Amino acid sequence: MKTDIIFGIHSLIEAIKSGKEIEKIYLKKGLQGELFTELFQLVKKTSIPYQIVPIERINRISRKNHQGVLALISPIIYQDIENLIPSLYETGKEPFLLILDGITDVRNFGAITRTAECAGINGIIIPAKGSAQINADAMKTSAGALNTIPICRTINLLETIEFVKNSGIQIIAATERADDFYYDADYKKPTAIILGSEDTGISYKVLKLADQQVKIPILGKIESLNVSVAASIVVYEAVKQRIK
Repeated sequence: MKTDIIFGIHSLIEAIKSGKEIEKIYLKKGLQGELFTELFQLVKKTSIPYQIVPIERINRISRKNHQGVLALISPIIYQDIENLIPSLYETGKEPFLLILDGITDVRNFGAITRTAECAGINGIIIPAKGSAQINADAMKTSAGALNTIPICRTINLLETIEFVKNSGIQIIAATERADDFYYDADYKKPTAIILGSEDTGISYKVLKLADQQVKIPILGKIESLNVSVAASIVVYEAVKQRIK
C-alpha cells in the first residue's frame, strides 16, 4: 500500500481547510514568509502532528516541487473520543478501551490493533505526538483491524484520560512497577487499559491517573515482554471475565 502525500504550501492549506485527514506534516527548517505563516497557524489550530526537519529528510520522501512542505495522508479517519463514549453507552455497551502511551513501533501498534479488534475493544486512544505513524506497515500488521476499530487521536492525553474517567470508565495501567497481578483486576465494569512503550513504560503523569496498576508475572531472566504480547495477555484476561 502506497502512502499518499501532499506537497507544497498552497496544496496543504487547501487540504487542511477541506478537512482532509492528515497523518503528519514535515516542514523544512527555516521556512518563512506570509504564506508559510498562514499554513503554520492552521497546522497549530487543527492540532495536526508536525515536525520541523532538514530539507534532506523531505527529499527522501519526495523530490517533487514541495517548497519545503510535505504531508502524509492518513489511511484512516480518526474518531472523536467525546462522541465515541456516549454512543457506546447509548447502545447499551460497557465501554472497553485501550490507551497507548508512547507506542512508536508501527508493527507493535498494528499487532495491538489486531488483538484489540479480535477482543471486541471499542476504541483505541493515542497521543498525536509520540505515537506510531499509521502507515502501510501498520495497516498490514493490523490485518485490516485499522479499517474497523475506532482510533481516537488526542493532542492532550492527560485531559483525554480525565474525560474517560469522568465518563465512568476505570483506568487500569499495565506496568511492571505494579503490586497487583493483571488477573486480580475486575474488568467487567467499563474499563480502559493503558499500555506504555517497551523502553520507558507508561509516563509518570499518565500513571498517576490510573485507578489500578497491574503487572504480568515475569519468571525468566528477560525483564519484560514485547508490548503487543503484553497487550494480548491483559486484554484477553478482560475478555475471559466479560464473557463468563
